[in-house]
Amino acid sequence: MEISALLEQAKNVCQQRGVRFTPVREQVFLLLAKHSNAVGAYDLLSELQTIDPAAKPATIYRALDFLGQQGFVHKIESINAFVMCHHFSDCSHPVQLLICDQCGHVEEIQSQNLDLAIRSMADASGFNISHQIVEAHGKCQRCP
Repeated sequence: MEISALLEQAKNVCQQRGVRFTPVREQVFLLLAKHSNAVGAYDLLSELQTIDPAAKPATIYRALDFLGQQGFVHKIESINAFVMCHHFSDCSHPVQLLICDQCGHVEEIQSQNLDLAIRSMADASGFNISHQIVEAHGKCQRCP
């Protein structure tokens, strides 16, 4: 999806939810949307500082927290980086990420079978899943 369309969708979602999509949040959203791979918070901070020299680590982390809460981005815990979600109209969807350890490409997939298996096992253990991100590391088809 085109960045301008993603931005409009994000603005609409925020308006529907009654949350503020501040200029800083929008700028971080746009910076992240430009990346096809996962990107770290400090890399985003460096980019933000070219636009807003006063930006501090807290600025980027607050913006990323907001974007994550709205389902616009996913945090990849294993590499401490963030990636844009391109179908965030359903921010509570189960997330499955394929992460290439060679080139850094991240692909989000959706497997209802995997989600069902995890939820079934959780139910059998009396566990209630509130949020789900499955990360799989390996090598993508583009890497030799």
